Amino acid sequence: MAEQVRAIRTRQAILSAAAKIFEERGYQASTISEILTAAGVTKGALYFHFQSKDDLAQGVLNAQNQNLVLPDRAAKLQEVVDIVMLHTYRLQTDPMVRAGVRLTMDQLAGDLDRSGPFRNWAVPVRDRLEKAQAQGELLPHVIPFETADVIVGAYAGVQSMSQALSDYEDLTTRASALLRHLMPSVAQSSVLASLHMGEERAAEVFHEASAAAAGEPA
Repeated sequence: MAEQVRAIRTRQAILSAAAKIFEERGYQASTISEILTAAGVTKGALYFHFQSKDDLAQGVLNAQNQNLVLPDRAAKLQEVVDIVMLHTYRLQTDPMVRAGVRLTMDQLAGDLDRSGPFRNWAVPVRDRLEKAQAQGELLPHVIPFETADVIVGAYAGVQSMSQALSDYEDLTTRASALLRHLMPSVAQSSVLASLHMGEERAAEVFHEASAAAAGEPA
């Protein structure tokens, strides 16, 4: 049991170090040597858990998708909003998420499969939109799979702009503005009036999801 715990901690230390280096330098410029130094582990320990830099980068990408579970809402469009705002909060506060986004958006990472995070984003958004459609929340013209891709693509652009201009400090403002522009073209007016899309929603939904994960009252 002690060895298993030690192995888990070593793997997490390697991932955390890799996230730091990948975020700072990008995929192509990062080296295994730098990651080893940052993690404080031997080459053998690293290769026990990850076979290559590509494998390590995929580990970081996968780690960012260990998302908190959002509570169910009566309005499924509120869940779409909450997916965006939860990711916004985590992007501002979680180095692993920031590194995963850096890798996903890194066009120089030619050998890395960067499609997974986009699919992992689009699927739950599409699922909520389909449920929203079944509940009569959407305007008649809305096609869930198409709208899901628009939301994910637009958010990717907004977060990239925020990173370049303010290192994500203004991301809650930009994410809220994006939702306030997109939702009127998607939601029935009665549903739109009930949606919480303000900047404060990011912290609210994070703390609620964290409390639920810990088995605590929100």
